[in-house]
Amino acid sequence: MMAQYLKLKAKAGDCMLFYRMGDFFELFFDDAKAASQTLDIALTSRGEHGGQPIPMCGVPVHAAEGYLARLIKAGHRVAIAEQTETPEEAKARGGSKALVARDIIRFVTAGTLTEDSLLDSWASNILVALAEAGGEIGLAAADISTGYFEVSCVSASALEAELARLGPSEVVAPESFTAQPYGAIERPRDDFDSMAGKGALAAHFGSTDFASLSRAELAAAGGLLAYLEHVGQGKMPFLKVPVRREVQQYLLIDQATRDSLEITRSANGGGRAGSLLAEIDRTITGAGARQLAADLSAPLMDKGAIEARLALVQWFHDAPLLRDSTRAALRQLPDIARALGRVVAGRGSPRDLGQIRDGLDGARILRERLGAMAERPALLESLLPALDGHGAMVDLFSRALVPTPPTEASQGGYIAEGYDAALDALRLAGRDGRAAVAAMEARYRASTGISALKIRHNGVLGYFVEVPAKNADPLMAAGSGFTHRQTMAGAVRFNSPELHEEALRITQASGHALAAEAAHLEELIGHVLVRRDAIAASADALARIDVAAALAERAAEGRWCLPEFVPGNELQIEGGRHPVVESALARLGERFIANDCGLAPDKRLWLVSGPNMGGKSTFLRQNALIVILAQAGSYVPASTARLGLVDRLFSRVGASDNLARGRSTFMVEMVETAAILAQATERSFVILDEVGRGTSTYDGLAIAWAVVEGIHEANRCRCLFATHYHELTRLADTLDALSLHHVRAKEYKGDLVLLHEVSDGPADRSYGIAVAKLAGLPPPVLARATQVLEKLEKGRAETGGLAAGLGDMPLFGAALNAAEAKVDAVREKLSGMDIDALTPRQALDLLYELKGLAGEE
Repeated sequence: MMAQYLKLKAKAGDCMLFYRMGDFFELFFDDAKAASQTLDIALTSRGEHGGQPIPMCGVPVHAAEGYLARLIKAGHRVAIAEQTETPEEAKARGGSKALVARDIIRFVTAGTLTEDSLLDSWASNILVALAEAGGEIGLAAADISTGYFEVSCVSASALEAELARLGPSEVVAPESFTAQPYGAIERPRDDFDSMAGKGALAAHFGSTDFASLSRAELAAAGGLLAYLEHVGQGKMPFLKVPVRREVQQYLLIDQATRDSLEITRSANGGGRAGSLLAEIDRTITGAGARQLAADLSAPLMDKGAIEARLALVQWFHDAPLLRDSTRAALRQLPDIARALGRVVAGRGSPRDLGQIRDGLDGARILRERLGAMAERPALLESLLPALDGHGAMVDLFSRALVPTPPTEASQGGYIAEGYDAALDALRLAGRDGRAAVAAMEARYRASTGISALKIRHNGVLGYFVEVPAKNADPLMAAGSGFTHRQTMAGAVRFNSPELHEEALRITQASGHALAAEAAHLEELIGHVLVRRDAIAASADALARIDVAAALAERAAEGRWCLPEFVPGNELQIEGGRHPVVESALARLGERFIANDCGLAPDKRLWLVSGPNMGGKSTFLRQNALIVILAQAGSYVPASTARLGLVDRLFSRVGASDNLARGRSTFMVEMVETAAILAQATERSFVILDEVGRGTSTYDGLAIAWAVVEGIHEANRCRCLFATHYHELTRLADTLDALSLHHVRAKEYKGDLVLLHEVSDGPADRSYGIAVAKLAGLPPPVLARATQVLEKLEKGRAETGGLAAGLGDMPLFGAALNAAEAKVDAVREKLSGMDIDALTPRQALDLLYELKGLAGEE
């Protein structure tokens, strides 16, 4: 057995091996050690290998999915080794001691899951394959739980942004791939050959029409298909014909910006809660939730496509009764996309067929209701045909399946009464046989006088008579008509010719009934496979309708406005709000302060100053989120919104580090700022907060000054730039498109009042010490800070300060007078010194110390 196990383990590679032994999946050696820790199950040992006990642990087959989910979540991959023959077949093949043959039937990995229990119904589960060919990087992405499949070509610089958009559960790439992402699984390079990929696509889809795909895209698609064939051990999942995705058709958002804006995941823990998606999601179905997440991850650049989405949202928004009835209908529908994925992958159950039946029937009813409306948006017109056309199959499934089919097919009971007369007869024979067994039990009790006698059944012995041990002697006697079968601790089991004959009739009838149901199940699955593309189109249409109705619901809740897209590069927002912050404040009973933003060619760069906690970062982020929502096809949280299309969105807001890659907070800030300066175009929108704060005052001011000049002169994009460097306001004298603004604050009776309003002009000061007071710094520290600030400001006024020479220099002015700073240090030392109390030795030491503070040798 261990020789067989080790052979299979070699085939499994770096995957854990679930080795089927009876009713358990067993793990051995290092797999057992890792699994016992991850799953918190007992680690035992069995036998020896190399003179050492073999570590072992196991999980029940019937509960394996729950354990698999925990292992996959912990980052493991699992190979499933099943018995491929019965013990009887093994005995016939090799004698009584022959080992039952086993083989790996499937690899369970994060990107290739289809089971409901292993998936999040509200999120897609993306597998990505990467390849290089013809000097390009090809990307193929698929969600095999729904059949989604896309290919694209990306540059090396855009690869990270595309992976961030997709959020893949798993990435595969050829060995020695130059742009290997962190955590990617390496596969043989031969799997990523472009010609082999073209052949694999043609073989899988029965078509050779893939001439439009580049060599890199073909290589990536071929690598993805090869990996799926390996994982499924020859059984391929459901995939739609791949859609070629042009990167320039979508708003480009890099990983740093996604993290900063918390579009689909919050920065606090990486979960859905607290993100923009969680705040606006009012979808009813899992498919709708997945579609909404995809829309927010990839806002459109096509004005016509955006306005088509908006028109459908507006239609639902303006008809609340229709919206409510549509959402009520959607609420009744199962997730037919994922049910279809399981059926095509060969893991479907009778319940999946029932869900497809119910979902398609509900889609037909919804199509009739929406189709009866007099005026319909163009997008809805294109969706309605996909909701119909399944009538014959739905009728067949309604007659063939019980109303609520079970998830397990092996026990039968899913084919409806009246569908097959022969099956009904077999079931009747089984029911009559069980009634006969019950009558037989009553007769045996009466004839033996043993009231505790029972006729039982199990999977090993079949039907048998059981009596307590103390009552067994009469049945043991010769001529009793009973044959001894098994003695237990407190009971004895018997057989009888009559029971054996009846059990045989029941078993045969039940077996034939199960075989008949299985044949019908295969027939029904065949109907699904023939219509799988049409069923998938219905699922997609339902998801799009759900998203539109949900966005209309959210817009009505928050009194959001319909955005207007205009030519040019303006961004005019009145009464803009941050949807996540607004909801958080509402839960506390507080009101969000709305603000305007007006970026136009002559005022395309706003320099926003003001105190910490005054709302600068919120103001910056809310405008970026409004752009995302608008181009995704949603109403936006504002009174009015007019904007020109944005091609790239960049956000450098908040402090973060990446210690795993050796990057400090300041280094991360500089890397992200460099990417913005290198990639932003005139059509881009950039938000920057406190650039340069992670280093010395002079270095930071110099960098911030140069970045503002670079964005204004070179990138010429729309930009909101928040800063505490008041010296930057002098740039308004030389940069024509720079506009000065600030968040308002007042001091009242010694306390700082933050108004969270954005006004014209620069802030008079940063109120840093007032904010520190709000944060709870001790009074002595605050008093000392005030004293130091006054001294520094006085010194700056006397020496001309940091800004004195800025207008005369190309970048930044002279530093504070170093000698003055040294004199301040000497004064600081002497101010608290009692000269009369010094001994001669202490006085001499003090002179040396003062000389050092003055910077002299």
